Amino acid sequence: MKDLSFVTGAGGHLGNNLVRALAGRGLPVAAGVRNPAHRERLAGVSCRVALADLSDKAALTAAFRGARTVYLAAAVFRHWARDPEREIYQANLQATRNALEAAAAAGVARVVYVSSLGALDRAKTPIAPTTWNPKHESVYFRSKTDAEKLAWELAARLGLEMVSVLPGAFIGGNCFSLTPTMGLLRTILDRKLSVDPGFFFNFVDVADVAEGCWLAATRGRAGERYLLANETPTAVGEIVAIAQQMFPERGIKTPSRPPRVLLRLVATLMEGAARLRGVEPELQRNFLAEFTVREVCDISKSRGELGFAPRAPHEAIRAALAYLSSTRP
Repeated sequence: MKDLSFVTGAGGHLGNNLVRALAGRGLPVAAGVRNPAHRERLAGVSCRVALADLSDKAALTAAFRGARTVYLAAAVFRHWARDPEREIYQANLQATRNALEAAAAAGVARVVYVSSLGALDRAKTPIAPTTWNPKHESVYFRSKTDAEKLAWELAARLGLEMVSVLPGAFIGGNCFSLTPTMGLLRTILDRKLSVDPGFFFNFVDVADVAEGCWLAATRGRAGERYLLANETPTAVGEIVAIAQQMFPERGIKTPSRPPRVLLRLVATLMEGAARLRGVEPELQRNFLAEFTVREVCDISKSRGELGFAPRAPHEAIRAALAYLSSTRP
């Protein structure tokens, strides 16, 4: 089919919204899902649903045939695992290798690679899409950094035309399994956030990120990286205040702010217990390094070249809280 787009990870948060955005424009789109049960997440959407497991390169090559553009939105989005090197780091690198090699074998014209704001140097303000994250506090951020670097190496070697997009912490509707980011908002809504750890997030509406992916495919320059985020970050305390204003009947209390040394001790104890019980800890030591960064971003390149125009962070937060209050992902 002419101009067919293929989206991997269509059962996930961004992938699902991206399929809906493309189909909403009347574009032919194939939605790749790893789990056949995830077909239900696309009920009523004008798309072809196909099985696409990024661990199976041969099947992926067959699935990509006939697609002009492939959006690689599937990835492991986890901050903890029993074996993080294998389950997060190696999984994301191998998926990237399989997907790029399959795209080349299938004759795909353009690849939109979904990376992460976490792949950029967040110590330099404003954060710009010309840098790379040199720190390795988080296995997940390290996996996204090294996987994108691998993608660029493979694209050059295989002769693939590629652009990459680097989303901030996307939130919003059509989230059928809670992501770590949406899980934070759910915790606040459910009055389960006992302490404010002093974290900051660069929130962006998932629908705006989906739009940015399409803009990158149609307007982006091959070989370029585009930051899909907002200019300013939002503190956890601000999310609590918005939730209190929106849902006064829930009785959401303002959490206390413990000293950092106490938070680190608590995180250490939680990690130890998690290793014994196999349950993800609520707080991790790498969070204290990664999420206390105020992610002020320079998105002028995305605005100017793509026409990317994200809604304000607080607007995105309100929409995401409203969605969570009416559903139970």
